[in-house]
Amino acid sequence: MFSRSKSIFVTLVICILLSAALSACSSDNSADSNASSSVPPASSAASAVPTAGNAVSELKIAVPGDAGPLNIYTSAASLDYLVELVFDKLYAPSPYVDQPQPWLAESAEQLDEFNWLVKIRSGIKWHDGEAFSAEDVKFTFEYYRDGPANRYTHHVNDTPNIKTITLEDASTVKFTCATACPTLVNVTLADLPILPEHIWKNVENPRKFTELAIGTGPYKLTEYKPEQYYKFEANKDYFMGAPTVATLNVPIIKDPTAIFNALRAGEVDVVTRSVPAELQDTFAGLPGMKIGETSPLTIVDMRVNYDKEPFSTPAFRRALALAVDRQAIVDTVLLGKARAGVKGYPHPDSPWTNPELSTPFDVAEANRILEQSKYVDGNGDGIRETTDGKALSFSLKVASTEPTHIRAAELLKKQFAAAGIEIKVEVLDAGTIGTLMQTREFDMFIAEIVPHGVADPDQFVQSHKSSYLWTKGVAYPEMDSIIAEWEAESDLAKRKQIAFKMQTLFNNQPTSIALYYPEGRYAYKADKYDNWVKLPGYGIVNKFSFLSAEARKTALGES
Repeated sequence: MFSRSKSIFVTLVICILLSAALSACSSDNSADSNASSSVPPASSAASAVPTAGNAVSELKIAVPGDAGPLNIYTSAASLDYLVELVFDKLYAPSPYVDQPQPWLAESAEQLDEFNWLVKIRSGIKWHDGEAFSAEDVKFTFEYYRDGPANRYTHHVNDTPNIKTITLEDASTVKFTCATACPTLVNVTLADLPILPEHIWKNVENPRKFTELAIGTGPYKLTEYKPEQYYKFEANKDYFMGAPTVATLNVPIIKDPTAIFNALRAGEVDVVTRSVPAELQDTFAGLPGMKIGETSPLTIVDMRVNYDKEPFSTPAFRRALALAVDRQAIVDTVLLGKARAGVKGYPHPDSPWTNPELSTPFDVAEANRILEQSKYVDGNGDGIRETTDGKALSFSLKVASTEPTHIRAAELLKKQFAAAGIEIKVEVLDAGTIGTLMQTREFDMFIAEIVPHGVADPDQFVQSHKSSYLWTKGVAYPEMDSIIAEWEAESDLAKRKQIAFKMQTLFNNQPTSIALYYPEGRYAYKADKYDNWVKLPGYGIVNKFSFLSAEARKTALGES
């Protein structure tokens, strides 16, 4: 069992080592050797800070994870920004903005509540020289719908359910949905990367497909060495204009200490991991260094196993949520450099989230609900029991690679104790934490949810069918009736209001308790490159940071 004293000791050691390593490192030799060995061969040409029309020869971008050869099926959602260097979508920049703009598409017209016509751009080529066409669009949506499932599948086979995809002519695709689909453009077309039919039509098992990704995007993936690095070369024939940086060398540095050591030592120019709260002032004060800020659209949450008693009881889940002092977690663990999760779930910065959501801290009300539900401390040991005498004692699992999660868990242990609930913190390897939703071997655990999970309105609905926020087939009549109302509504504005009702119900008896909203602060060498687009959900390293001013305006709806 992971005792409180032991967890605090481990956390302190991690923090001391991180701070000491950064203080000790120099530009000559102190960065982690793994960082050096994982950087691909660099260009010898010097790079200037870009101005209008001035291209940079090379940037070194450190990433904290390996997304495989970017073949869509095996890449992690947390690394979508790498995938989208290679692939394009019909609309840009993402489903997390008010109004996505045409990208591979020229336009989209809604014919009625079920049917859309989408015009496809001409003159675009895949990285291997083959022509991009409407056939590729039709193929992609059918492949996602009918082939092996991936994270995009639900946007085609369920939410919404696209019944048919037909070619009206060489440049027009007609989408026909089985139910009303007013969010097709805003969400689906702005989320799904388009695949080359001439390659993927022969891929029977996409999870075993290891060829380097071929897309239409601004960068070609030219090298990939697992667990070491990626190398991207600019697509000079990109339909939105040649990128401003010729080569992107992308070392994979998973260790949080090593990745920031590499930045400080000058081995990389930017890091896609947000700078920890305790290091932000240090990096902001370094010569030539700046910090770009944007919302990562993620939530650090505590997930509860609603398959088990008493978590299956709505009143108990509400009491748990009320017992959490989110502001105390932010102030104590994150030194005030995050936002308390007092607006619940989904993320408050998403244009699809109810602005009136509230998840207050009220331990007195939590205790009242628990008393009313007959969870009482019968033996006077400070821990409530169920009616059959079983103590309200649960495990809270956290990843060993996340020091802030460990500290948050220890604080939650104290907060729940004030409501008569005992928590035992268990620190596990990150891989095990990542499998818990599938194995269901947990009471509660802390994790961070990516934008696709907390800023996409269709995903919020799908999450109630996929064993994430709820399991399809398990009785939840209040939520089921609102979802049915949502699915039947064809007007986008009215559907949004129905979604707000759904979110209010969820936060009154949550299966995911928002703890805090991380704030994305990304350190970079401004003397090397200072032309970053701060894109919610993607940070500063995204394809639009490497496009011309005109292309950026097009993507962001500013032209």
